[in-house]
Amino acid sequence: MPFTKIQFKSGINREGTSYDNEGGWFDCNLVRFRKGRVEKFGGWTKTTDNQYVGSARALHNWLSLGSNLYLGIGTTLKYYIKDGATLNDITPIRKTSTNSITFSATNGSSTITATDASHGCEIGDFVTFSEAVSLGGNVTADVLNQEYQILAVPTGNTYTFTALDAAGSSAVIANGSDTGNGGSGVDGIYQINVGLDVYVPSAGWGSGTWGSGGFGSTSALSANGQLRLWSHDNVGENLIINPRAGGIFRWVENNSTSTRAVELATTSGANLVPTVGLQVITSEIDRHLVVLGADPISGTSRSGVVDPMLVAFSDQENELDFEPLITNSAGSVRLSSGSLIVGGVKSRQEIIIFTDTSVYSMQFVGPPFTFAINLINEASGLIGPKAAVTAESGVYYMSYGAFYVYNGTVEKLPCSVQDYVFSDINTGQAYKIFGFTNVEHDEVGWFYPSASSTEIDRYVIYNTAEKIWYYGNLVRTAWLDSGVVSFPQATANGLIFQHEIGFDDDGSAMTGVFVESSDFDLDDGDRFTTIRSLIPDIKFLQDQNGGSINIITKVRNFPGESTVTEDTAEITSSTTKKDMRARGRSIVLRVESNDDQDGLGNLSIGWRLGSTRYNTQPDGKR
Repeated sequence: MPFTKIQFKSGINREGTSYDNEGGWFDCNLVRFRKGRVEKFGGWTKTTDNQYVGSARALHNWLSLGSNLYLGIGTTLKYYIKDGATLNDITPIRKTSTNSITFSATNGSSTITATDASHGCEIGDFVTFSEAVSLGGNVTADVLNQEYQILAVPTGNTYTFTALDAAGSSAVIANGSDTGNGGSGVDGIYQINVGLDVYVPSAGWGSGTWGSGGFGSTSALSANGQLRLWSHDNVGENLIINPRAGGIFRWVENNSTSTRAVELATTSGANLVPTVGLQVITSEIDRHLVVLGADPISGTSRSGVVDPMLVAFSDQENELDFEPLITNSAGSVRLSSGSLIVGGVKSRQEIIIFTDTSVYSMQFVGPPFTFAINLINEASGLIGPKAAVTAESGVYYMSYGAFYVYNGTVEKLPCSVQDYVFSDINTGQAYKIFGFTNVEHDEVGWFYPSASSTEIDRYVIYNTAEKIWYYGNLVRTAWLDSGVVSFPQATANGLIFQHEIGFDDDGSAMTGVFVESSDFDLDDGDRFTTIRSLIPDIKFLQDQNGGSINIITKVRNFPGESTVTEDTAEITSSTTKKDMRARGRSIVLRVESNDDQDGLGNLSIGWRLGSTRYNTQPDGKR
């Protein structure tokens, strides 16, 4: 009875059936391929217990001149700068009201109504009150004088919030003595309007938040009618931030993390700075601030309305001067191919700009034109503003129904999981899709929402070294590769994680890890085969607690049948052979992590699969 060595082609192939992909892998989750072999994903752990609010959609690392390490985090509700373990709220201020706010409470309710003429608030916005006095009962000055998120907006002059104790943790119920109005000197600081956490079209029904003035009407591109996506980049050690279709703001590092970002157009010395934009990006060589989708100049000011195809750029080394003059290098160019600039990324000595239908290259050429913007492709637009990413071998991006790479020319990537991805993707939430790299493992990938989900729940990866694909299920809303820090960072559920740390899920067992082969025949396929034993070939990594994996053997007799599990073999680092009894015409091999099989906690197991051998013998045709 001979032993047959089982080896599979690297990568996942879902373009055909399991049977016609004989000799390959067909399904997987939380594994990668390295030098042709399957191994478990690296683990992750949170970097701090402090949590942000909202869904994080953008991350940006940089070092100040004083070697302070910062992480910018743009969420649907706020913008933070992480300094050490502290998350500092630097969300820009939209409006300040002085001595103009009054309150009213209802006995037995925690809902407070604030009155402030023409407040401009949306549901979910944040306001911070000060100088208020007690309403007379439970709603004291300490209760009122803090930050609140707006609960409802009944009118243009009123809004409501839920009263909380001074710690901001428990609701405070008004009593019969809460009849005051907070005094005549109440001030309110309003942060910029929050954006949406679920994408809706920017015009037509659904253009505004539910219950707001724009809902159900046609509107121009606006920040509060958009999925809240932030772009950010450095000018020196200072940070420029922009909520898509909203204002452009600057945070000055010398002013400390206790200060907020300030609108660039209203900064002292600002000259025709765009007041809105779709994305900000700094040109790497020449240090111009570039605004994609800027508002055009109208007379002696900016129009305040996004021009979705206009690219504006500042004078060199001066983000405050956007007036085009013969004495500076500021200017603007309107693109012609497409209807909307979707996004842009920096690459080698150029900025790649994507519209909904085309790809442009923007290169610094010096005076008198400053930049040359050339159309390089009209056949593939960008599916979402963050669906392009720069890697060592080019700019990779997801379009509508396919993946592409730009490295001087645009080429479509052959993809062995293309139908799997694009037949089960929520294109209505395509603006949430983002590209990522993991340079340590030669990986370029995309996180995306499946068809049944409004939030990201899947990823697909292209290994640029081995030119193979694999995928899995994982919730991540933003990603930043190693560079300024030595490990990738990602966000989910209010937390920031560092990846490629051990093999755990933040201190718990990583569940759902598996790889499954396509059908393969141990004979010529018309005979049955009996399997009597297997010899595993597993390399265990960081196996500190005597862990194991499961090798599952499935069989079927015809391609149209469902597979039947014939044997599950638990494999440890000391396992030499496992006896079994299975019979079928074709076999499917499945390898699963078994990190916590005893229920006693995480076992911190990593593994790499070699060549499994089966002891088989022919068993007739019937």
